[in-house]
Amino acid sequence: MRSETGGAGEALTSRSSSLSPLHIGIDASRSLRAEPTGTEFYSRQITGHMLAAPSERFAFRLYAPETPTAEAMRGAAPPPHDQRAVTVRTLPGKRLWTHRTLAWELCRRPPHVLFVPAHVVPFLPPPLLPPTVVTLHDAGYRYFPRSHTALQRLYLELSTRWSAAAAQRIIAVSRHTADDLQRFYGVPEAKIRVIHEAPVPRPPEPGRDAATAPVFERPYALYVGTIQPRKNLLRLIDAYAHLAQQQEIGWDLVLVGRRGWLGEAYEEHVAARGLSGRVHFPGYLPDGAVAALMKKALFFTFPSLFEGFGLPVLEAQTTGAAVMCAKNSALPEIAGDAALLVDPEDVEDIAAAMLRLSRDEALRQELIAKGYENVKRFSWEKAARETLAVLEEAAAKK
Repeated sequence: MRSETGGAGEALTSRSSSLSPLHIGIDASRSLRAEPTGTEFYSRQITGHMLAAPSERFAFRLYAPETPTAEAMRGAAPPPHDQRAVTVRTLPGKRLWTHRTLAWELCRRPPHVLFVPAHVVPFLPPPLLPPTVVTLHDAGYRYFPRSHTALQRLYLELSTRWSAAAAQRIIAVSRHTADDLQRFYGVPEAKIRVIHEAPVPRPPEPGRDAATAPVFERPYALYVGTIQPRKNLLRLIDAYAHLAQQQEIGWDLVLVGRRGWLGEAYEEHVAARGLSGRVHFPGYLPDGAVAALMKKALFFTFPSLFEGFGLPVLEAQTTGAAVMCAKNSALPEIAGDAALLVDPEDVEDIAAAMLRLSRDEALRQELIAKGYENVKRFSWEKAARETLAVLEEAAAKK
C-alpha cells in the first residue's frame, strides 16, 4: 500500500482495454474515522472488503483529508488482497473538503470511476466529474425535519438531489431507501441497485471485552445506537416506566451509544420518572464490549422511528439476542421474521412487547434461532462483489 500527499501522484490515462485494471477512486473521508457509527461504519466495511476482494481487475486510490493511523487501517476490515494495488492520497483540508479539495484532485487526476460511500458527490460539472457511484443511505430528514437545523436540512436536500442526479449509478442500502429515492427525487428504477449492509461477526473475547463492558447487577434489556430523538428513546423509557409502575420487574434498561442531538434530555427524563438506578447510559462502547452486552442481554430493543437500514438489529441477531424492533421503514425488511415487531408510536404496545419478551423464554429462544438464520442473508463479501460490479457498470457507461 502506497501513501501520497499533496501534489504527489500521477494522472491516470483512460482505460486502454478490458485487460488493464479499472482504477477506482474512493472517498475514504468517512472510512478511517475513530469510533465509526452509521455511514462511517458502512464506509469502512465496504471499502475494506472491496480492497480485500481477490481480483487483478481493480486498482484503488483512497482519498482522505488526513493520513490514516495504523489503528484505523487495521480496523478498516480485511487486509488488501494486493497491497501494491492500493494508494492512499492524503489531501489536507477541512471546510468543504469534498467540494473543494477532493473536487480539485479529481480534476487533476481523475480515476476511471469514483465511489462515494456516504451520500455527497463532489460538485463538478459532468465533463469534469468521472463516472460516479454513490451510496445513499436514507431520506430520514424528509420524515423528521425537526431533527435537523434549517441549514442542515438545506444541505441534506441539495446534496442528495445533486448526488442522485450526478451519479451514473446509485446504491441504496435497502428497498425502502430505493423507494424513497424514487418517491422524493424521481430517480429511475434502472439507475438504482439495492445492496444490503451486513453485520461483522465479532464473537466476544471474554478476557479483553470483560475489561471494557460495564457490569449490571440485574438482567437488562438493551438498546444500541445514537442517543437522539429519531431513535424514539423517550417512548422506550416511558414504556419501561409504565411497566415499573404497574408491577415489580426484575430487569433494567441499558441504552448504549454516544449522545446525539438533544442527547442530554434523556437522562433528565429518566431522573424525572424516578428511574435513575434502573435505566443506564454507559455511553459509546467499543465493538467487543457491545457484543458482550448483546450476548448477555435479556433481549434487544430497537423501537426507532425511522431507519434506512437498521444494522443494530442484525448485530444483535448475530450475537444471539432476541430482538424487538419497530415495524416501520426498512426494519421489517432487514429483521425478517426474526423479531417481535411493535408500533413505535404506541407506548403501551412497546411496553407489552417488552413484558412478553421478558417473561416468555420459549419466544426468546425462537427469535434467537430465527435470528441466526436471518443474518445468513447478509455479508460484506457479497456487498463488496456487488458494489464492484456496479462500479464496472458505471465505468462502462462513459
